[in-house]
Amino acid sequence: MSACSGDNPDALVASAQDYLSRNDAQAAIIQLKNALKARPDSAKARLMLGQALLISGDAAGAETELRKAQTLGAAPDEVVPQLVQALLQTRQYSKITADYADLQLGRDQERADLKTGVAIAWQRQGQQDKARESLKEALNAKSDHAPALIELARTNALSGDIDRALADLDKIPRQSTVAHEAFKLRGDLLFYGKQDADAALAAYREALQINPSYKEGQAGVIELLLSQGQIDAAEQALQELVKTAPGRPQTLHLQAMLAYAKKEFKAAQEHVQKLLSLTPESYRALELAGITELQLGANVKAEVLLSKALQLNDGLSMARRGLVAIYARMGRLDKAMALLPEDVERNDRDPGMLALAGQVYMLHGDIERAQRYFARASKLDPKDPVKRTSLALAHLAAGQGDAALGELQSIAAADEGVVADMALVNALLQQGKVDEALKAIARLEKKRPSELVPVYLRGRALLQKRDTAGARQAMEQVLALDPDYFPAVGVLAVLDSSEKRPEEARARLEAAIKRQPSNVQAYQVLLELRAANGADKTEQASILRRAADGAPNSPIPPQLLTEHFLRNAEPKEALAVAQKAVAAFADNVPLLDVLGRAQSANGEHNQALASFNRMQALQPQSPLPYLRMASANLVAGERAAAGENLRKALEMDPRSLEAQQGLVRLAIADRRNDEALSISRLVQKQRPKEAAGYVLEGEIHVADRAWDKAVDIFRTGLKQVNSADLSIRLHEALLSAGRKPDADRWAAQWQRTQPQDATFAFYLGSKALALKDLPTGLRQFEHVLVLQPGNAIALNNVAWIKGQLGREGALADAERANTLVPNQPAFMDTWAMLLSAANQHERAVELQKKAVQLQPKVLEYQLNLVKIYIRAGQKDAARALLDELAAAGAGFSGQAEVEQLRKAL
Repeated sequence: MSACSGDNPDALVASAQDYLSRNDAQAAIIQLKNALKARPDSAKARLMLGQALLISGDAAGAETELRKAQTLGAAPDEVVPQLVQALLQTRQYSKITADYADLQLGRDQERADLKTGVAIAWQRQGQQDKARESLKEALNAKSDHAPALIELARTNALSGDIDRALADLDKIPRQSTVAHEAFKLRGDLLFYGKQDADAALAAYREALQINPSYKEGQAGVIELLLSQGQIDAAEQALQELVKTAPGRPQTLHLQAMLAYAKKEFKAAQEHVQKLLSLTPESYRALELAGITELQLGANVKAEVLLSKALQLNDGLSMARRGLVAIYARMGRLDKAMALLPEDVERNDRDPGMLALAGQVYMLHGDIERAQRYFARASKLDPKDPVKRTSLALAHLAAGQGDAALGELQSIAAADEGVVADMALVNALLQQGKVDEALKAIARLEKKRPSELVPVYLRGRALLQKRDTAGARQAMEQVLALDPDYFPAVGVLAVLDSSEKRPEEARARLEAAIKRQPSNVQAYQVLLELRAANGADKTEQASILRRAADGAPNSPIPPQLLTEHFLRNAEPKEALAVAQKAVAAFADNVPLLDVLGRAQSANGEHNQALASFNRMQALQPQSPLPYLRMASANLVAGERAAAGENLRKALEMDPRSLEAQQGLVRLAIADRRNDEALSISRLVQKQRPKEAAGYVLEGEIHVADRAWDKAVDIFRTGLKQVNSADLSIRLHEALLSAGRKPDADRWAAQWQRTQPQDATFAFYLGSKALALKDLPTGLRQFEHVLVLQPGNAIALNNVAWIKGQLGREGALADAERANTLVPNQPAFMDTWAMLLSAANQHERAVELQKKAVQLQPKVLEYQLNLVKIYIRAGQKDAARALLDELAAAGAGFSGQAEVEQLRKAL
């Protein structure tokens, strides 16, 4: 046929059509290119070439040819559905929805194809509602359109409704041209969604019965067998694929997977390198290559490969686990924590990731959180050491402490891995059994003699034991092994600071930042230590800006900087940072969160709701976006909308306390007490040993001024839980009911039975201060300081009261409060007034000026500066400042005192 056709374009096109009907796209491409040499303006040849290129996998080339066909007059029904497929394959999702979402084609089949493609594009952009709407249009055009039913199944599966997804697939007849794809998807849903390996295997085999050459179906069978540890069966199944499709990407991928499963990592590396030469942009190939390099100890190579894989597809759990493991091994805990899945707090499907999260937080020093992750790791296979570890931790959580620790010790002794060892060490540290933890760490060191993690853990254990010298020595030993292992640097910096050597701590951290300018954790530790040593908000913002510049690929610094500005009531600065960050990290949920809050703080109500809606599209099962929307609604005065969003949050999480509290408070404000009581009593049932439900019901009665009912419910709650909050509320309710003797008796009883409760003592001190009962206030605040020597607020109050009562030690207490928490205007104001009273005028003026500079809108600080000026004999400065205060008019409640001082001058 080729010989006969010669250079005749029509014959070449007919030949190409024949090749396409026989699924030989490459031969068709050759014929079509020859035809186009002779007739470059042939719309039909361009259209067919685009179709052939699309089949062969050249989506970019297909797009070019299809657009040329469009320009040459190809009918929209013929060209647009294929063009949308090309754009899908090149991930141009926003272009599809912008150009084709509203387009209507004439023929039912093509209209269904187009709307299905648009639905996929919406789905890839996180717009599930719009995806469903497009699928609905596709199925309206053609009710049995199998591709649309497959995508509808995928959409329902993504929203967590696996049963509905399977029901969608049931509608696809076996004679459909994509029935084999439907059975493959059914197998995936059964295996990954239902954990039913037998049913999944049957579905994959059904796909192969329909289409014996369907490579995805063959791959599904082999991957399932590998995941089940059926290595021999997987190898046998793979042999057939190697015979029929040698050297093909899918075959190489499965050969690499098999070699990896057999721990033949060099062989896996060889297969996957061939695979990457054929498919350099395949995220699955990159993932497999990365975890193979990780097993071979090539951390840097593995990091590059796995990072690229996650950039292409952030849903790759194995790549994410591998990258988290690399960063934990390198001490880059900031990166490790940032890479943990957003749903790791709720997801129990991935025991490996949960165990890894436990290890990361353990290295970070958060043993409580680490224990939660260790304890939630899967309990499926009692023979698997990782899962036996989880079971032992579950026993530990259930109070079977000694038995559970014994189980962990047994697993750690028998298993070459270190998950059980890490879990055992963490459990012992959590229980305060540091000496036993040190013995467990010693056993871990024998297993991993060349690794630094056991040495680091020993340092943390010694730190918990208050052996700072031993801890310092261990951390220095870690840095001798790896000078860039930042967790050890951070601990040494904290030790420097605690030993009153803040400049050494700062120098140590600055040196670490110089070596690793992208290490976000280094900036965070520097920020914490500088804040503890008196850094003002400007310096703190500067550190966070440096972090953003040093780690431009991390969303954490701009998130922290936005939070900093919001916390310090600088909404415009917060908004500018958040907008820039979201432009760089479009789908980052924490950044969308802070952007929405910044927009709300700036009065941009609609924009805030749009940001929170994007959050919801990215986290469809999370209550947080709805809680944020409710907050924005309340700021805008939209109470009904706030209630609706709080109810949606409760649908996501029926135990969401924040949503329940919000609904109760809305109901109280609207005088819907029955509804408020119903919710508060549900909270009491859900949380019988917590104060929250009793507090909520008490608030309802307080709002009604039903003091006796409030007293009764607070007393009922206190029988369930010793809560300082409930105790305080009971005291206030008794006072409000006019039952002061009962309130005094209750206060005495509580302090007698709960002598370690500093919160209640602080409350009583504040109450006495408000009533100008200074001796009682002093006694209570001094009791707080016995329990909490570092409570700077209590210390400041003690200093002020002593100054008022003329007691000794006021000045020393004020100075200590300012040393504990520097640069706090309220503390500086107390100290400056006491310095002035002690005739230390120069120092008092300098200190009060700084307080005024830090909070210029607090005019009381300026009035106190006037008083200090007068005592110091600086009458001109006092007059000038009094004139400024007088100009504030009714906006300052101290005008009577201002006028009195002006007259006196």
